[in-house]
Amino acid sequence: MANVPSPASGREPLVRIRDLTVSFAGVPALRGVDLDVARGEAVGLVGESGSGKSVTWLAALGLLPGKARISGSARLEGRELLGAPAADLDRVRGGRIAMIFQDPASALNPVLKVGRQISEALALHTDLSGASLRAEARRLMELVGIPDVARRIDAFPHEFSGGQNQRIMIAMALAGRPDLLVADEPTTALDVTIQAQILELISAIRRETGMAIVLISHDLGVIAETCERVAVMYAGRIVETAPAGALFAEGPWHPYARGLLGSLPPLAGPRRRLTSIPGVVPDPRALPPGCAFSPRCELATEACRHEDPLLTPLGNGHSAACVLLRRPVETHAPRAARTVTA
Repeated sequence: MANVPSPASGREPLVRIRDLTVSFAGVPALRGVDLDVARGEAVGLVGESGSGKSVTWLAALGLLPGKARISGSARLEGRELLGAPAADLDRVRGGRIAMIFQDPASALNPVLKVGRQISEALALHTDLSGASLRAEARRLMELVGIPDVARRIDAFPHEFSGGQNQRIMIAMALAGRPDLLVADEPTTALDVTIQAQILELISAIRRETGMAIVLISHDLGVIAETCERVAVMYAGRIVETAPAGALFAEGPWHPYARGLLGSLPPLAGPRRRLTSIPGVVPDPRALPPGCAFSPRCELATEACRHEDPLLTPLGNGHSAACVLLRRPVETHAPRAARTVTA
């Protein structure tokens, strides 16, 4: 894979992932992922289910099962994470890099009070103990907007709504004061009003703490609202990466990214017919030859069926992996919608 550094003004990235591959029983899940995340940066990772968004970070943090075969490199400020000792990874997970998941109901322990669960996270990553732990747990619950904390710190997860449980998960993620928060579809199970509140909470915490964020989503509307840079994944690879402003204002290059953007309804400007991407994501056990997107691409040529292109720098932090870069193609890029879709 071609090196595609973060456009963060030449600074050493906080996290640098290079040629990351993952397979399960010989079936590829990631096929060489390159990604940088700079300190304080908000990066959106977008694509259909099965594209490898979550697996990228589960692999980097050593959270995949033993049957996974992983190669490549994932470095945190120059320190290799792949193959690192378990004790080192325990300090990284939650302490330097925290991850929140889309289903807080399965991530929280249903038989433990939420205050105890937050306190356990604090005990792992801080020197606090006793009454100080409980006081800090209350502060974190207040930070994420839980009402009546004095009483609800002793409540169980089932006594909270879905949105409030997601706030509890964010509080636990913040316990170690991480440098990077990976939010994996944090709003999928929530209604649109609560989605907007959770995204605003994450953005506000980022502004206050200066931590970096990776937001994993299938929704470009969510990414447009939250992120500074976007990486589009398909079939285990990043097929396009660009600053968010340029991607939504000027339009993407890769036909898959254009299809995703074309399915997003605009809230301003003239009405237009929404587009859809034909077909389905290919089975990783039987990937097509050449470009994995070619069977679904209306612009595919014979070269697409034989050549699997690498990311090609286009300037100004924009890169794409498509043989169509050799000739101009028409783009249809709607304005970024200021909405959050379910």
